[in-house]
Amino acid sequence: MKEVLIGSILSALSTGLGALPILFIQHLLTHKWRDTLLAFTAGVMTAAATMSLIPESLQTGGLLPLTIGLLLGTIALTLLERNIPHINLEHQKTGIQFDEKAFLIVAAITLHNIPEGLSVGVSYASDVDNTGNLIALAIGLQNAPEGLLVALFLVQQKMNRFKAFIIATLTGTVEIVAGLLGFYLTSFFDSLVSYGLAFAAGAMLYIIYKELIPESHGDGNEQTSTHSFIIGVLSMILLINLF
Repeated sequence: MKEVLIGSILSALSTGLGALPILFIQHLLTHKWRDTLLAFTAGVMTAAATMSLIPESLQTGGLLPLTIGLLLGTIALTLLERNIPHINLEHQKTGIQFDEKAFLIVAAITLHNIPEGLSVGVSYASDVDNTGNLIALAIGLQNAPEGLLVALFLVQQKMNRFKAFIIATLTGTVEIVAGLLGFYLTSFFDSLVSYGLAFAAGAMLYIIYKELIPESHGDGNEQTSTHSFIIGVLSMILLINLF
């Protein structure tokens, strides 16, 4: 219990850690650096999903739970994407008026963090050692650039930098509740572990292909982003082998 709480908190607060530079270097962070960070994160999450979550789901439940869980994870993210207002934060060149629409966007980002929190909680419920820590790390790395992009967006809407930092940090806190929920559900119902791991993998793969990779290739930085993606994959593989 203590471990999942710590892991959920750290992965959630990574959003605030990523937003921290907004207080100091708003005009120094180029699109190229943001694309590089997003691609690296995509690589880390790809390795976590394909080399940790999917194999463990297969081992604990077999092909059917893996297939069902992957599809459910993909469907959940698809429904969120279709029914919740979303903005391409990375490539928003011109600001929009900061009104209720901007608050809807912040709310949408917050809700998009729920499956990520579930991923962390489910991973800690797995019997395989250090799976939870690895997934919490992967999600945390994904949250960091997301927090920065949210803070940049809010500052572009003429919001005070400190307030933008606080709001960006708060968007990640929903992952703590979602993490505890995922952990308790799979802990009390052992048969859900395989489905939960596959659900987490499906959600992560959706985020990677739908959000992170396109975002990292939108400003002519495809080659740099590709190299960063591969480095991210190798980095996570190294961590998996070490732990």
